[in-house]
Amino acid sequence: FCMLSHLTQHTRIHTRENSYKCEECGKVLNWFSELIKHKRIHMGEKPYKCEECGRAFNQSSTLIKHKKIHIEEKPFKCEECGKAFSLFSILSKHKIIHTGDKPYKCDECHKAFNWFATLTNHKRIHTG
Repeated sequence: FCMLSHLTQHTRIHTRENSYKCEECGKVLNWFSELIKHKRIHMGEKPYKCEECGRAFNQSSTLIKHKKIHIEEKPFKCEECGKAFSLFSILSKHKIIHTGDKPYKCDECHKAFNWFATLTNHKRIHTG
């Protein structure tokens, strides 16, 4: 690290010193700004909207990734069904539909899901 303050900030990640805990789910975050962003998940707040399709997101970084689906070039093709994607990460997530794998399980009712986002949405039925 070129500055002592950067090392000090980085060290907090390992020590959990001055960490911030979400009252809703218990997740511990290292920065207050990250806690604010995280809380949007529980509030359903999605301030970042795609002008192309209208889909909204709770983080700007997620919107930036999403916008890539609207570009014409889709170099990542599924060998199973032929569907093409603009991002390798989207292709990887897509492949789960062919395996039938459901690695994300609800602690409350033990229902299983293909994607973490689907599990997160599902959990809302238990919290009201």
